Amino acid sequence: MASTVETRPGPIVRLVTRMTRRRLGLPRPVSGYRVTHDLAVPMRDGVRLLTDLYTPVADPTGTVLIRTPYGRANLPATVTAGIYAERGYRVVMQSVRGTFGSEGHFEPGVAEADDAADTVAWMREQPWFGGAFATVGSSYLGFTQWALLADPPAELSTSVIGMAPHDFAESGWSTGTFALADFLTWSFQVARQEDGGTLRTVARMVTVPWRLKRPLSTVPLSDAGAKMLKGRAPWHEAWLRTPDLSDPYWRPSRLGHALQRVTTPVLLVTGWQDVFLTQTLDQYRQLEDRGVRPSLVIGPWSHGDGGGDVLRDSLRWLDGERPVGVRVHVTGGGEWRQLPAWPPPAGQRVLHLRPRARLGAEPAPVGAAVARFVFDPADPTPTVGGRLLFAPRGYRDDTALAARGDVVTFTGPVLDEPLEVIGVPRIELAHSADTGWADVWVRISEVDGDGRSRNVSDGYVSRVPGAQELLKLDLDPIAHRFAAGARIRVAVAGGSHPRFARNPGTGEPVWSASRLLRATHEIGPGSRLILPVPE
Repeated sequence: MASTVETRPGPIVRLVTRMTRRRLGLPRPVSGYRVTHDLAVPMRDGVRLLTDLYTPVADPTGTVLIRTPYGRANLPATVTAGIYAERGYRVVMQSVRGTFGSEGHFEPGVAEADDAADTVAWMREQPWFGGAFATVGSSYLGFTQWALLADPPAELSTSVIGMAPHDFAESGWSTGTFALADFLTWSFQVARQEDGGTLRTVARMVTVPWRLKRPLSTVPLSDAGAKMLKGRAPWHEAWLRTPDLSDPYWRPSRLGHALQRVTTPVLLVTGWQDVFLTQTLDQYRQLEDRGVRPSLVIGPWSHGDGGGDVLRDSLRWLDGERPVGVRVHVTGGGEWRQLPAWPPPAGQRVLHLRPRARLGAEPAPVGAAVARFVFDPADPTPTVGGRLLFAPRGYRDDTALAARGDVVTFTGPVLDEPLEVIGVPRIELAHSADTGWADVWVRISEVDGDGRSRNVSDGYVSRVPGAQELLKLDLDPIAHRFAAGARIRVAVAGGSHPRFARNPGTGEPVWSASRLLRATHEIGPGSRLILPVPE
């Protein structure tokens, strides 16, 4: 365990902090600060977690707790903590167990509730503690906040939670199949994040898609993780082999009960292409239903993007600027809009999937199939953009998908005027597959006047024998304006790989299946897209 050291920010940190502050339009700092490094905070089982304390030179205006698995000494972490400290906030930044010098073993989600509570108990005993604190952070740093909120301490005044899950099991298996790319790439990054410095970390992030390609062609799928992770992320095998969300394995990392215990103000931030969008909206809905009145911001971002906006909103929130309601960015329109709640009241625009790749106002004739396609798990339909943790993610040109033989598309007429859609689109598919075991991927895209297509909203579900023929699937929530002169397109396929594990078509578990069977899908009359249109 390292010894405690006190320093002031070095020239590089000061320079980058100043540049960041100017770029974000933040006010001038009100204080300098010093940093006490490597405080050893004891946990109930004897493990000690390394913690850095940022102390403003001027009298602090409050305390902010940040718990992270990604390190305390890297430039993004020190600059972020420094910006809070410059604004007068004492910052307690802690590395969660098993990361960056903290003792114990890192197992995602398992110990965070107890460790957060023990950290607050330690804070209470410190002579500098003023009796109240806030929490901030995004992604896993947001999950650690939900872990604390599972049993909220009396001293907690508010929380700023960005792009974060409260339920690891839902993140991995909510569609009925495994969120392969997200879980495998995140596990790879975390397992190696202490190998070398910042440049090596960036290089790993850039090369992850290339590194994934060969392992993910491997069957059975469990061998793919073994090849890529080489035993350094043992939790990944457990995630892959536990599709049952009610399995006791998931209990420590399923924090839905925290949503029923929050009483303090909460700012939630997400993006339309954030992998945790739907969980954030669930968080908002449950808090709103209980009268907690959270504030929600939804930007045009993918996961990890929009960091400047998130930091700026966090500082305003901590300073007491706390608007109630929902602020959303309307994609396609490029504007921000304030809503009283999510989702807003809306009517419906119904578009029917019709033969010859058409999408129209009239239902398809009763009788013959509207479309057929074959999904081959040996050559799965590729992922192009969407709500992923890592690149290539977000909004992408997906025109090439329409040319694939394993994708069927339905394209509407040219829009005479803009069409605004705000809410949760729904697809109803009269669907069947000859194997019974099959996945269904659905996408809404916008096709511009030059024929280029760009994704707007996705949906995915795994189907089993005996499932109802009419598949009703909620797609990703959106606030989007389709331009005049554009067309709406619906694409349907049997997979999206490697975002989701390919369905082997045999009913075998995805982690052990070695036999891959083609599935012929059929879409029948009665299939339709339901768009929420503001009233």
